[in-house]
Amino acid sequence: MTVSRDTKFVHLAWQREEKMIEKTKFSMGSDPTGKVSCMFGVYDEATGLALRGTFVISPEGKLFNTEVNYYNLGRNIEELLRKVKANIYLGEHGDEACPVKWKEEGDKTLKPSAEMVGKVYEALK
Repeated sequence: MTVSRDTKFVHLAWQREEKMIEKTKFSMGSDPTGKVSCMFGVYDEATGLALRGTFVISPEGKLFNTEVNYYNLGRNIEELLRKVKANIYLGEHGDEACPVKWKEEGDKTLKPSAEMVGKVYEALK
C-alpha cells in the first residue's frame, strides 16, 4: 500500500498518466491531514509535506525496514524487493545474516559471531 498527502483524485491521475505505475494493483491511500505522516515521523512541518518514507511491515505488524528520503530522491524497487525477500528468508533462518549483495535464497549468507567482526570481506570470498 502507498500513502501520500495527495488526494485520492491526484492518486488516480498519477495511476492513469504515469507509465511507471499504471499497472499498480495495490491501494493508494490519502493522508490529507498528515496524521499518518506524523505517526511515521516523515511529516515536515516547515513545508507541510511528507518526506518519502518506505516502511516494510510484517503481517504481524512488526517493522522490519525503514528508509526515509528527501522529496527529490527516488526509491529503488529492486532494493526494496531484495529487503523484503531477505526479511522473509531471515524469518526462517534467524541465526544468519544477509549481506549487502544477497539477492535471493541460495546466495551466500553469514553467521554473525564475535569471530566475524572485522572479517566480513574475507567471509564473503
